[in-house]
Amino acid sequence: MQAMLFIPCLTEQFFPETGLSMARVLKHVGIRVRYVRDQTCCGQPAYNAGHRPEAARLAARFLDLFGDAEAVVAPSGSCVSMVRNHYDDLELATSRRKVHAALKNRIFEFTEFLTEKLGITDIGGRYSARVTYHPSCHLLRELRIDTGPRRLLAAVKGLTLLEMENPVQCCGFGGTFSVKFPELSTAMVQDKCRAIEATGAEFVVSADASCLMHIGGWLSRNRSPVKPLHIADLLAASL
Repeated sequence: MQAMLFIPCLTEQFFPETGLSMARVLKHVGIRVRYVRDQTCCGQPAYNAGHRPEAARLAARFLDLFGDAEAVVAPSGSCVSMVRNHYDDLELATSRRKVHAALKNRIFEFTEFLTEKLGITDIGGRYSARVTYHPSCHLLRELRIDTGPRRLLAAVKGLTLLEMENPVQCCGFGGTFSVKFPELSTAMVQDKCRAIEATGAEFVVSADASCLMHIGGWLSRNRSPVKPLHIADLLAASL
């Protein structure tokens, strides 16, 4: 099976190693990976800011590039949710709407692809560490992905998975939300990080780099020993 990789803007600009980690894990489980160099944004930032025409242009480009893929895999529940759930809100040509209708069933968040599409919950890795898992809002609330990432983590030999208090609480990032409401966003990430630290974990793991950037910023500024780690990076490091 071949999977086309969609690497979100934030991953490409700030955490490119996560994209490489995802590719490494996919190759490890027998997937042929392909990267389209002309790819750009999925349109989510423009969409969330209310710029629908700009978001529609980016959506059209995405569909033109990925429309014929056997599978599209991304290390971000946020971006996958945008494509799967919100392109219907945009003004797109009829031909592209047909492409989108078919692509909805072929675009996957990374852990979803492993556990739901491939039926893999154990990649045979080993990583000795204490970790806690943060379920990002789009992954949990819009894609309904909850147990898959935890099953992948629990199967890693040497890893201790520690549950934080109220794990479904938002970290406060929310893209433009953190810019428009910085005081509220900071209060939310402080609550989240205190719950993370209380577990005694060495790493906080999530499937979205945006949450990890926000959480990691607070942890770093407050000199916390806890480090943020994308689940793709952890799984790749375990091999």
